[in-house]
Amino acid sequence: MDTQHHTALTRALAEVPGPLPTSGVIHITLPHTDRFTVVGNHLAQHPDLIFCNQPAALLCPRSQSSQTPVAAPGPQAAPGPSQTHVPDPDPAPVPVPPGPPVPPVPPGTSAPETPVPLPVAPPPPPAPPFVPLVPPPTAPKPPRPPLPQPGALTPELDRAATALLSDLRRHAPQFTLSEGDIRHLAPAVATWLERDAHPDTIRRTLTDDLPQPLRHPVKLLKHRLTALLPPPLPGACELVAPARPRFVVSPFQTCDDCDRAFRSADPGCCRDCRETRAHRGEDVRAAA
Repeated sequence: MDTQHHTALTRALAEVPGPLPTSGVIHITLPHTDRFTVVGNHLAQHPDLIFCNQPAALLCPRSQSSQTPVAAPGPQAAPGPSQTHVPDPDPAPVPVPPGPPVPPVPPGTSAPETPVPLPVAPPPPPAPPFVPLVPPPTAPKPPRPPLPQPGALTPELDRAATALLSDLRRHAPQFTLSEGDIRHLAPAVATWLERDAHPDTIRRTLTDDLPQPLRHPVKLLKHRLTALLPPPLPGACELVAPARPRFVVSPFQTCDDCDRAFRSADPGCCRDCRETRAHRGEDVRAAA
C-alpha cells in the first residue's frame, strides 16, 4: 500500500506520438479545438476592455435576468463573439468662438436696427444631361441595304455572273461558295456587268485586300457588291458639250427723218423721230 504507482504518467506517455527522448523534461501540449480564443498581449493588457462571466445575460431584459453582470477591472482577454459591444460615449460638443462684442446702447436712444440680409440669387439651373455621340452597343442597328438588281436579268448576264462567282475560288480559296450562295449573289454581279464593268475588275474588287482571318466570306461579298457598285456609264449624247445659246443681232437702219443710224429689223424712223411724229399728230388733231 505504501508503494506509489505512477499510472497517470504511463498513460499520458502512451498517448504521445513518436519516439520519447531518453533524458530531459518532456513537454506535452494537447491541442484545443473548441471554446477558446487566442489574443495578443496588446489586447490582453489593454486597460479599457470590459470582462463578463455571463455574456448571455446582457441580451435579456432586466426583469427576466436574475443575475447582474459584474465588471472586473484590470487587463483581460479580448471580447469573444458572444460578448456585447458597448458603444463609445458621444463626443463633447466643440465650443463655438464668441463673436465681436456688442457696444452698449446709450439711454434715450433706440437699439440699432439689425441689417436685413440681401436676397440670395437662385442657384443656376442644372447642366443638361450628357448625351453620348456614339450610340451604345445595345442600340438597334440600321437595316442593311438590299443587293443590287439589274434592270433586265437576261440569260447571258446570269450565265456570266454565275461563272464569275464560281471562278473566285481559283484566285482566293476562301471564296469556295455553295450553289445557293452563287444563285443569291448572281443578280448583284449581273448588275455590275450590266453597267459595263469588266470581269477582271469585278474579280479584283471582290478578292483584293481581304481581312485576316476571313470568317464570313459571303457577308464580305454582299458588302462589296453593294457598297462599291459603280454608276452606269454615260451615253454618247451625255458626253457632248452643250451648245452655247445664240443671240440675234438686229441690223443697222437709217432714219428717214434725221438720217441717224439705229438697229432695227425693219426700216423707218428712229425712236426720237417716232415720238416727234406722235406729238405732231396730237397737235394737229387738237387744232382741228
